[in-house]
Amino acid sequence: MCGLCGVLGAEDHWTDAAGKAQMFGGAGQQTRALERAQRIVLTNNVLRFYGLQLADWGGHSYVLRNMTGQSVLVADLPQLWGEAEKLAGRRCDPLDADLVAALSAA
Repeated sequence: MCGLCGVLGAEDHWTDAAGKAQMFGGAGQQTRALERAQRIVLTNNVLRFYGLQLADWGGHSYVLRNMTGQSVLVADLPQLWGEAEKLAGRRCDPLDADLVAALSAA
């Protein structure tokens, strides 16, 4: 997707909990920016195993990069995994025993 479409076409994904009082009982409510930052940290823990890195792009989309400098703009996490497999050149399996071991060791 082009950069402009990534900004203009991005809507909140159903997994975005920030701002939803029912998720936090009205107390300790998280901001959308904090939630995105935490999501990126957690996602990068997994992506690092595949030689990839995710960054926020304008608070609406994400930029996914590989170690050779290729990058792609993704709208949300479901779209991320298909693009991650393309950039990594292999399947990104969350149940891969080596990935689980690497995450456990970290």
